[in-house]
Amino acid sequence: QVDLRESGGGLVQAGESLRLSCTASGHTFSRAVLGWFRQATGKEREFVAAIIWRGDSNTHYADSVKGRFTISRDDSKNTVYLQMNSLKPDDTAVYYCAANYKGVWVPTEFNFWGQGTQVTVSS
Repeated sequence: QVDLRESGGGLVQAGESLRLSCTASGHTFSRAVLGWFRQATGKEREFVAAIIWRGDSNTHYADSVKGRFTISRDDSKNTVYLQMNSLKPDDTAVYYCAANYKGVWVPTEFNFWGQGTQVTVSS
C-alpha cells in the first residue's frame, strides 16, 4: 500500500504560479511512476503529467499544460512536485497525485491515489 499526500493548492490569479507537492510513504518510492491528474467540477478526471523512475526522469504532459507545468521528483525526500506557471482559470480543479509500480505512464495504469488538493485560478 502507498500513502500519497498532496499539498500546495490554493487560490491564485490568472498568470500566477503555484507548486504542488506530494509526499509518499509505504513503498519503495524510487521505483514508482508518479503522476498528477485533475478533476474540475462537473468533468471527468484528466491526466496532467507523469514522470518515470527509470533513471532518466522521463516526463509526459497533457497538451493543455505543456510548456506551463513541470513535473519533477526528489527521491531522497519521497516527493513529487508539479510546478504550475502562467495559470489560467481553466486550470481550476482538484489536483490528485498518483502512482503505479508497473513502469508505465499510461494514465489508466495508475492505481494509488492521494486525496487531492484544490487549485482555484481567478480571472
